[in-house]
Parts: sequence; structure tokens; C-alpha cells
Amino acid sequence: MTAPEALYQSTLSSLKLRARGKVRDIYDIDDIDDKHMLIVTTDRLSAFDVILPDPIPGKGRVLTNVSNFWFEKMKHVIPNHLADIPLEQVVPDPAERAQVEGRAIVVKKLKPLPVEAIVRGYLIGSGWKDYQKSGAVCGIKLPEGLQQAQQLPEPIYTPSTKAEVGDHDENVSFDKTVELMGRELAEKVRDASLKLYKEAAAYAKERGIIIADTKFEFGVDDNGVLYLIDEALTPDSSRFWPADQYQVGISPPSFDKQYVRDYLETLDWDKTAPGPHLPAEVAEFCAAKYHEAEARLTQG
Repeated sequence: MTAPEALYQSTLSSLKLRARGKVRDIYDIDDIDDKHMLIVTTDRLSAFDVILPDPIPGKGRVLTNVSNFWFEKMKHVIPNHLADIPLEQVVPDPAERAQVEGRAIVVKKLKPLPVEAIVRGYLIGSGWKDYQKSGAVCGIKLPEGLQQAQQLPEPIYTPSTKAEVGDHDENVSFDKTVELMGRELAEKVRDASLKLYKEAAAYAKERGIIIADTKFEFGVDDNGVLYLIDEALTPDSSRFWPADQYQVGISPPSFDKQYVRDYLETLDWDKTAPGPHLPAEVAEFCAAKYHEAEARLTQG
């Protein structure tokens, strides 16, 4: 059986396109009802907030499957945006449906909150750079003498504001999130994020994956109930490391798009659009890492 072709951009003529994000295409399904929408996860990849011109084959299906796995596993912590409406009801034409099968979900329409909820369990990436300069990460003071990739004494919550496509997210203080959405909601988002991360990190570690950090997004319904939305604990929204290759003091190899970022760092590219093309072997290696992470987390 041959693998399905990569999907860089979906085209569902039977539905009205609502928006295209870095990775996801969103469609209105108002002909059915006005309380739901369809999200299609494509094989697009963004790096340094630039959408690259080449897809990573199968990536969208991996992200969808991994997110759905975590949504189900973590529903005791917080409800999520998945709706109990089959894809066949929304995209009845079999030929059109085949384009998005395995990568499309029907979700509740919710009001997205204006922050990205980031939890860091290890000192890496921009957090490591921040710590080297200031002894703190996003204003949170940490013990002296920590090394690159070292596990933090406790996971920390470092929210950021959402940027438009092509712009960079901006780290903000917890107090800023209180200003943006009120103390009660800001505390709920923080507490849910930390609980989700701790439970997921413990589960993943048993399967040979360290979740170094991750990003959650949340929304509320008309009654103010908080939901987990977008994606959850995927190789796109998280930094996954193989536990058997982890050591303090170096940046470990990863199951996520860090491999692509590392390749891009070797190029003479100013990290603005348009992004460079990826060699086939880089795209294939990245795809293999996504599939391996999916298998470890969701099988057995």
C-alpha cells in the first residue's frame, strides 16, 4: 500500500474557508450548525515563524493522531474542543473527504484566549539563553549553576502572547495574563497547563520520551467554561527528546522539528519569508522522527 501524498494546502470546495494558519486550515460548517468548525492539519511546517515551502509527508496525520490521543487521555484534567460529529457528516463527498481523512477534526467553536500557555521542565532553547544572561527564565529566578538541558527543580509556566502569522510570539509575565483575561481565568490556565504537563511528562518518560517543554492553547465557551484547543503535546507544540540519549550539558537530539531548525541554522538565511526549500533527505528524516514519536506515545 503506498503512503498518501503530502498535503501542503487543503481545498474543500463544499465548505467555506475560515482561515489558514501556519499548519492548519479552518473551515466553517455553518450549513450544518454555527457551533462547530472543521480543522484540517496539513503537512506544512513552520520554523522561526516562517512557513517553509516544502511539506513534511504525513506530518498532519501524526499531529492529529497524537493530539486526539492526548485529548482523550487528559479529559479528566480539562475538557477539549473535539466534537462528537463524524467527518462523513461534514464532508459527505468521498473523493473530497479522502483528501483530509485522518487529518481533519470537527471541533466546538470557542473563543480562543489571547495567550499561549508554555510549560518548561528543562533548561533549553530560549530559556537556556535567558538563564545564561540573567539567571532567570522569563523573569522567573532559578537556582545558580544549572547546565544546558538540565531538568528544572519544578516545571515553570512562562506564557506568551500570540503573534500573527509571520510575527514572533512575545513572552509575558503571569501578571500580564491577569491583565489580559482576569485573575480567575489566568490562574485556571496556569494550573491546568502545569497539571497537563506533569501528567504527560510522566507518561511519556515511561515510553522513552522526555517532554522538555510544551505549549498549550485554551478557549472558553459562552458560559466561560475553559477548554483545551488547537493541538496537545505533539512534536510541533513540544520539545521531545529520546530518554536514552539524554545527558545534561548538551542539546539532545529530538523527535520534533528541531532537526529542521538545526539544518536551517547552517544556511545563509535571515529567517524571514520566503523560507528556503528543504532537501528531500531532511524532510524525510524529519517525517521519520514524527512517526517514531507517534508510535512510542500512542501504541501499546
